Amino acid sequence: MKARSDELQIFVCVIECGSISAAAEQVGQTPSAISRTLSRLEAKLDTTLINRTTRRMDLTEEGKYFFEQAKRILEQMDELEERLSSRQKTPSGRLRINAASPFMLHAIVPYVAEFRRLYPDIQLELNSNDLIIDLLEQSTDIAIRIGALADSTLHARSLGSSPLHILASPAYLEQHGTPTSVADLANHTLLGFTQTETLNHWPLRHVQGDRWQIEPGIAASSGETLRQLALEGQGIACLSHFMTIEDINAGRLQSILTPFNSGYRQPIHAVYYRNSQLALRIQCFLDFIQEKLARYAC
Repeated sequence: MKARSDELQIFVCVIECGSISAAAEQVGQTPSAISRTLSRLEAKLDTTLINRTTRRMDLTEEGKYFFEQAKRILEQMDELEERLSSRQKTPSGRLRINAASPFMLHAIVPYVAEFRRLYPDIQLELNSNDLIIDLLEQSTDIAIRIGALADSTLHARSLGSSPLHILASPAYLEQHGTPTSVADLANHTLLGFTQTETLNHWPLRHVQGDRWQIEPGIAASSGETLRQLALEGQGIACLSHFMTIEDINAGRLQSILTPFNSGYRQPIHAVYYRNSQLALRIQCFLDFIQEKLARYAC
């Protein structure tokens, strides 16, 4: 059997206090309990640490060596606890974040400088992937997921939601005309996704419901690619508010068919492993980015 830290603490306390009775008073135990702990420790180590008589006690040579080493071990444990406590009070360490390219570029990267000013001891590692990843396999602390979540063993925190806009560039609309009804989309080039069929269901009200399934004239796997195609005048796209608000405000893209928009909002979640206590660096980032995303909730 191996010595436990509480046994080391009792042993060191006895030596520093000078007697079993004094140590018992300091730690709130009976002298007999202290004596049993010392005997148990010596039995585990198979050596005599203290020569005890009714009047005095002396450390053996083994006891002197063990006393110095035990003190060093206990000091290291105290230092480790202090450092861990400090890390819990001051967020630090590497934080690995994964998100689809559009979210990373438009909703995280613009705020990196501010986040680093607030939390200089956190080292960010930003990875983009337009597909759902395995957090453990990719060594990821937080993954940002857009849209409805599938059942998962991961913990999820809502960061808000983002409306969807039907968009085209002024140049495209000037050349091909502006659709005034959902049915008019049949006469236009539509930009859609190659994967995840629901992404090609646009939030448009019509006689059969409030979702309009499109057949893309040009398809891409990334929303950022579709945004660039729309900016280049290649067609009409359905894209999130968080990645297009700057384009809309600058006039690079124009929202169309707004009277028919059903108002569907894409939910935004952060997912991470279910830990009993969330690391402070993760908690700080989630609080920070949730506040920033409030601007995309309009």
